[in-house]
Amino acid sequence: MTTTSRNRFDPHESLAKLRHEFGEHGGVNMSIEASTTFTVLEAGSLPRLFRGEIGPESGSPDVGGCYLYGRHFNPTVYVLGRELAALEGTAAGYCTASGMGAVSAVLMQCCEPSDHVVASDALYGGTYALLHDFLPKKANVATSFVDVADLAAIEAAFTPRTKLLYVESISNPTLVVADIPKLADIAHRHGAKLVVDNTFSPLVLSPAQLGADVVIHSLTKFINGASDIIAGAICADHNLIAQMMDLHTGALMLLGPTMDPRVAFEISLRLPHLAVRMAEHGRRALAFSERLAARGFKVTYPGLPSHPQHDLLRELANPGYGYGGIFSLDMETADRANLLLERLQNERGFGYIAVSLGYFDTLMSVSASSTSSELSPEDMDRAGISPGLVRFSIGISGSLEQRWSQMESAIDGMTN
Repeated sequence: MTTTSRNRFDPHESLAKLRHEFGEHGGVNMSIEASTTFTVLEAGSLPRLFRGEIGPESGSPDVGGCYLYGRHFNPTVYVLGRELAALEGTAAGYCTASGMGAVSAVLMQCCEPSDHVVASDALYGGTYALLHDFLPKKANVATSFVDVADLAAIEAAFTPRTKLLYVESISNPTLVVADIPKLADIAHRHGAKLVVDNTFSPLVLSPAQLGADVVIHSLTKFINGASDIIAGAICADHNLIAQMMDLHTGALMLLGPTMDPRVAFEISLRLPHLAVRMAEHGRRALAFSERLAARGFKVTYPGLPSHPQHDLLRELANPGYGYGGIFSLDMETADRANLLLERLQNERGFGYIAVSLGYFDTLMSVSASSTSSELSPEDMDRAGISPGLVRFSIGISGSLEQRWSQMESAIDGMTN
């Protein structure tokens, strides 16, 4: 796929073109369908629902619009899944009760005992623990962790049993940008699927348009934007989503990471202004990164020309949404990192010492002792996570200059 053809896809426009779901009584917002179970007009429809012959898919009147049970499909959750599929440019999507619910369901659905996964060596700690500890012990699924920027090492890690290549579009917390088209070529050459966690870069990157087979989100983060809801999503083709909802072998249906319809409704209302929020997160992250780097700090941000994959991200990114709202600052030691965070939160009111990201205020944490703590010291060193690495999810509250003044006074005397 050429760069020109990639840039023709605008995820925000794709979402806007999706047919709007009106409320039950003509409201401008869709209704919340709170029922856990659903009626049918003909008794013979129930066996057809259980056999998967009919379901919620729109189509002819005798096929579409049929629902069975809230854990299987719920109309409100189903609409949110369609919206996120439009956002990512996939044929289908469905939502889960958490980001880890989405990750674990995909891995369990796509892998059998004795199968193998190749994964980036820099991942969110929960995903790492699932691949490194849980799946080998509980399901006999092994994982090889490789530097995602080393394409030769990625290819060499594949075995005849490799079913998935699992990466993050922009890695947590090291901010390595995955070369999704080349990774897709490698995975497909070996008959495997490429799964991309796009939590750090909604709208910025569209992995499915670049060759990924499955796109995962923790909706808790940027897509939701208020740090008040836990949720996840899987965007893929119709076949995989149908497999995951199968009554006999579906990981979503049987493991039950079910999203509440009220949650789906609230997230759906926040999608229209996601583009505005992501552009502002990116604008501020770039400004802070440039100013901190100019003062001699060791800053990592894909928007900086000094970033190893800056040119790659410029090539792959959808125009107009920036380079993401996350940057890191390496203070080298945990003591210096903690001192900076305490100054920023307790003395300057700059943000909050807290895990997670994508909030409208700044969230900041020392990754080695928090969201990456599931990794061993050796694995952290291999992934490039130093004890003093501070991850900033830059907020959009207040003015940029007001927030920079707070940052500037906090770093006074702390230049690397």
